[in-house]
Amino acid sequence: MTTYYDDLETRDPDERAAAQLAALSAQVALVRDRDGSCLPDIAINALSDLAKFPVLRKSDLSAWQKDTPPFGGIHTSNVTHIFQSPGPIYEPGGSSHDWWRFGRFLQACGIGRDDIVQNCFGYHLTPAGTMFENGARAVGAAVLPAGTGQTELQVQAAADIGTTAYAGTPDYLKVILEKADALGVALKITKAAVSGGALFPQLRQYYADRGISCLQCYATADLGHIAYETIPGEGMVVDEGVIVEIVTPGTGDPVPAGEVGEVVVTSLNPDYPLIRFATGDMSAVMEGPSPCGRTNMRIKGWLGRADQTTKIKGMFVRPEQVAELVRRTGVDRARVIADRDGDSDTMIVQVEGDGPDQAALATAIKDILKLKGDVQCYPQGTLPRDGLVIQDRRSYET
Repeated sequence: MTTYYDDLETRDPDERAAAQLAALSAQVALVRDRDGSCLPDIAINALSDLAKFPVLRKSDLSAWQKDTPPFGGIHTSNVTHIFQSPGPIYEPGGSSHDWWRFGRFLQACGIGRDDIVQNCFGYHLTPAGTMFENGARAVGAAVLPAGTGQTELQVQAAADIGTTAYAGTPDYLKVILEKADALGVALKITKAAVSGGALFPQLRQYYADRGISCLQCYATADLGHIAYETIPGEGMVVDEGVIVEIVTPGTGDPVPAGEVGEVVVTSLNPDYPLIRFATGDMSAVMEGPSPCGRTNMRIKGWLGRADQTTKIKGMFVRPEQVAELVRRTGVDRARVIADRDGDSDTMIVQVEGDGPDQAALATAIKDILKLKGDVQCYPQGTLPRDGLVIQDRRSYET
């Protein structure tokens, strides 16, 4: 029988939508009250109104933080930690119950009061170690704050204290297990909660063959927990504390359900309000309810990076420019392809639309992309729905 973290996971979708709308309205009001006019004056009457707000990017946070350290003027509450990620960029952390919302994921992994979690995420500067420890406390598990490295000591500690669960990157558990095998040490790990890297099918099977159930989650340092596996191969259930949108890269425009796009997240945590924060990751909505009984939206997991910026003929072409090309010319969709002709770069611009003006397209391409390229026009619905707006076909292998 499936056990759930709380009743929120199985509530009626209409009930969830109403609660999210109320929380979103409160969050927008909070941001406007704290931070003045950083948000446009748009009424929130439906969740779809969220798409009218601008997308917030990590580069925005970085620039704001240089002007107003440590968090760029975003008002925070209940902050007990300040973390640093590459950039550098700084993120707040809290110590209250399940502040990062990882308890929900650990519950899905079957981790609870009878478990000892060997937490192999880093505790130094970056927040992952603290995130998982906070979640482990929320489900009542004990924690060995192991961090990374010193694998022989990790094996010894796991054996001595009877570690039953692992938290860390997908591949490091295999390193620990192989070291234990080499040392002739038997470990009692039967559960693994992983993130921060790719969990390849063969690696998951390796763990399964050793009697270890391994599930993964999707999270970022800025937002905390976003989505989590409950059953391998059934996508990731979106966390109850966020609103997830999938948008066309370079824009804030939501894509139809099932199409690949950039993951944009609104956090409903009033201690650090981020509205329409672009993760830079690509995913897609997985339609239908999860077999586990949880009723929230599912996503397909990580499907690449949204920053498809590519240099063609010495000039950078960015997704934002492709979005501007679509807006200015009125076509339905556009895709830039970088290729090679001998030793020279070439550019092809594919567009979808109903009889676009070729001359106007050529002018817009030169004005916006600062390059000349061949234009290929396609009927509506024929370009791939894979999230790519810039495709690099070039190969530099000799």
